[in-house]
Amino acid sequence: MGILRAVPAADAPALLAPPVAAALDGLAGRDSIGVAEIDPDLADTAAFCERYQVSPAESANCVVITGRRAGEARFAACVVLATTRADVNGLARRRLDVRKASFAATELAVAQTGMEYGGITPIGLPDGWPVLIDAAVAAAQRVVIGSGVRHSKLTIPGAVLAGLPRAQVLDGLGR
Repeated sequence: MGILRAVPAADAPALLAPPVAAALDGLAGRDSIGVAEIDPDLADTAAFCERYQVSPAESANCVVITGRRAGEARFAACVVLATTRADVNGLARRRLDVRKASFAATELAVAQTGMEYGGITPIGLPDGWPVLIDAAVAAAQRVVIGSGVRHSKLTIPGAVLAGLPRAQVLDGLGR
């Protein structure tokens, strides 16, 4: 994808956040997941796409959302193409079953996931978190997404993302 030089992710654990590397063991489709080292200063989507010649339509973003129900904090990950924004207070909020959902604060997202901000990915999230995936991501032949750290990116088929534990593929999540 673009000018990225990916290697099999399972063969390069140093390029992954520890929870991501651990989650690859036994993951269906893990042999189709690549990882490419990048400049960490270019991890944010627009800068990354420009430098590595990856179309925003081939790049996916993973955001952590949170809300409360009966005093309990609930979390979910939303995965949408970089050409869209997650429908946090519509579809995602209803799936999380909270009155109001919002993006998790940076420090909270990092603490909860064990991943670096700007590199959070749906692979290796805490048990019980729903992974809400836009249908366009699930249908993509391959997308680029975070690896849990800012100095690399994963290349992964949309079908593998859709097959993650607790994944829910939703039409209209990305707007």
